[in-house]
Amino acid sequence: MSDYTGIVTHNDFDGLGSAALLSWAYGIEDVRFAGPITIANSEIPITGEHIVSDLPYPLECGLWFDHHAGNREELKLRGVDPAAIPGRFAEAPSCVRVVYDFLRETDELPDDFADLARAADLVDSFAYPDLAAWRADTPENRVDRAIKASSENRRAHDAFLRELTFLLRDVSLTEAAADPLVVERAARYAREEEVMLDHIRKYRRSLDEDAAGELYVVDVTAFSNPVRLDKKLIGLLDPQAQGYVELKPVFRGGRKTHDLSVSLSLALSMQSAEHTKDMGEIVRELNLGDGHKGAAAGVRRGDSAREFQKARDELPRRIWEIWKKQ
Repeated sequence: MSDYTGIVTHNDFDGLGSAALLSWAYGIEDVRFAGPITIANSEIPITGEHIVSDLPYPLECGLWFDHHAGNREELKLRGVDPAAIPGRFAEAPSCVRVVYDFLRETDELPDDFADLARAADLVDSFAYPDLAAWRADTPENRVDRAIKASSENRRAHDAFLRELTFLLRDVSLTEAAADPLVVERAARYAREEEVMLDHIRKYRRSLDEDAAGELYVVDVTAFSNPVRLDKKLIGLLDPQAQGYVELKPVFRGGRKTHDLSVSLSLALSMQSAEHTKDMGEIVRELNLGDGHKGAAAGVRRGDSAREFQKARDELPRRIWEIWKKQ
């Protein structure tokens, strides 16, 4: 009988994959999903009976698995040694890889988990060689799109994520990708992408007005309702782009707040180019959040419309200044 009764994990491919391995290893059926802000604000109860994966370290948990450099630095600022926390922190392309390497030291893992770790490394570090590979109908891409597809409500979405976690635990990635619900949701996301492309056409602009458009920003802060975007789609419209920034308001309880969400990613063309760009370092330098070289995100908090507008105007300029120096 495991000492752990629940798993709290990130609500993306890497989070689900991590939870699948941990559910298999510890026999846990209670899986909940969260984003980094939820953990930072202590919005869900987590005790010593919980395993937390692919998320910042909470105030307390039984085991912690992560691979984000910013989360490690945050612990050091709190005076906590990451190596002293049960579980494992390691710099790796994905949290699945961290969990996989940890578990195989003491367990003989199913062969399918090696493929899941490979897929998570690719998806989470955005290490696709080109746009065609990113948009290809591979098992990992189909599962990733199914996760991203919209749901009727939060409860329905979490129910699907939970079902998919157990599917990834019990069958191969290829078999999970062939599940009828996964296929249907992936196709739905493809239709949603067309709407995203339309928004990107309308709301993108280059931060580099005097050059060839190295870095683009997509600003949807004027919207009064949440807008879903995948800024990497800019690569279909502006192949010369090297990186993308997305600005959008944070909504809580259906209400628009004065907090500004910022996410950055490198263009796929940068995967095969020699460069020194690091999106994770940009958000860490601006004290916004965390991420990897290829993708990063964070939130600039504000208490008024004036602060929100100031951040909206200043952050793209600051990001561009750091980008130029890298």
